[in-house]
Amino acid sequence: MIKVFKLPDLGEGLTESEIVAWLVAPGDEVTLNQHIADVETAKAVVELPSPFAGVVSVLHQPAGVVVHVGEPIVSFDIGGGAEPTSTAPTDTTAGAAAPAEQREANLVGYGPAVERGGHPQRRARAGGAESVPAPATSTTAAPVPAVTPAAVSTDQPAVAPVPVPLAERPRSTPPVRALARDLGIDLTTVTGTGKDGLITRDDVRAHITESVPTPAVHGEPVSPTAVPPTAAPATSRGDDVRETRSPIKSLRKLTAAAMVQSAFTAPHVTEFLTIDVTPTVELLDSLRTDRQFEGAGIGILTVVAKALCLAVGRTPSVNTRWDEPAGEIVQFHHVNLGIAAATPRGLLVPNIVDADRLDLRGLAAALAELTTAARSGTTTPAALSGGTITITNIGVFGIDAGTPILNPGEAAILAMGAIRSRPWEYRGEVALRKVLTLSLSFDHRLVDGEQGSRFLADIGTILADPARVLTMV
Repeated sequence: MIKVFKLPDLGEGLTESEIVAWLVAPGDEVTLNQHIADVETAKAVVELPSPFAGVVSVLHQPAGVVVHVGEPIVSFDIGGGAEPTSTAPTDTTAGAAAPAEQREANLVGYGPAVERGGHPQRRARAGGAESVPAPATSTTAAPVPAVTPAAVSTDQPAVAPVPVPLAERPRSTPPVRALARDLGIDLTTVTGTGKDGLITRDDVRAHITESVPTPAVHGEPVSPTAVPPTAAPATSRGDDVRETRSPIKSLRKLTAAAMVQSAFTAPHVTEFLTIDVTPTVELLDSLRTDRQFEGAGIGILTVVAKALCLAVGRTPSVNTRWDEPAGEIVQFHHVNLGIAAATPRGLLVPNIVDADRLDLRGLAAALAELTTAARSGTTTPAALSGGTITITNIGVFGIDAGTPILNPGEAAILAMGAIRSRPWEYRGEVALRKVLTLSLSFDHRLVDGEQGSRFLADIGTILADPARVLTMV
């Protein structure tokens, strides 16, 4: 029996995903929930598990293709005969038993109910798996027309699609595949030096250095031949590459749409505050030598995050959301603190849930975990939703100030610039002090100028004199 698996809804209302890599090929035997592919949504790369145990029959889509939810992506031969086409209960008064209980498949942990024959059953659903009879005569398949979830019925024969021939599958991890994709490297051309031929990040970098290097992209050197397979040919004169075109998709596409919506929906106001943060820098120096905080990794971002959480308690309007359809203002009574992170895939804003309940050590640990996941490409879609207010640290790039755009659905975003040694008025004299500029953008529908100014001033007060926290709580 052939089971067709359609791209499921991966959550967050996303309608399409890119197949990053197949980890199986036609003829491979798979087990239930086995990791069969890496799929990139607009927010994260996720592992796609198999909804069946059986043999891979056909891969309907090659790697690198953007697939819409509900489109077939892989077929499995699970053995056995044809299933009943009707799931309606029979008349129990005639002595017939009701059909076995069924469960809908979800992304991870399908947990299907088992019928009397021991085979999983599943209710047909959009983006899920569907049963079709196996071809009875020929192994030569004809092209299958595009279908929508509503256009397929389990009681109608389906024409088997044309198999997609694939090269031998390279072994690597999702972060390595993401790096190779960003650099335009075909992993089938890379020799793996890891265990059992596993391709590592060093293998990808070593492959790049075999060609003449060009300026770095996202901190990684790129060879002139490292053009993504989907990119249009570059227009060049001699060896001078004039331009390269690549499709707008995945994270970049979502980020662009979100920023445009935010910029032209929420009336932005940005305020700036430059402060002497020498006391905070001295506090951090003392914590690094304190055995109680040894290895805690508390830095300036940790302190700014804590100061923001404390200031939210005094100006709650910055921690709200404008619900246009409901005609309501949503006031959050918790702080899910978003941290803007630059990654090889683009801008991500994962958040720390209930950041206002964490102390400095807890915030430092949460920030470290968040940063590690973002850089390795393992941030989950769940971690990228539900934020209530955001911090972006542009100071790590040597930038003093900016006008950050609000993360959609949030009322405020704080940008922290670089800490610089500058001449500053201190106790009636000019001294060399550690100076930082904060930039606060807020939605003027939700936050008045007075409220935004007070919120920014509170954060500045804490950073300029950490002891003043005692007067604010």
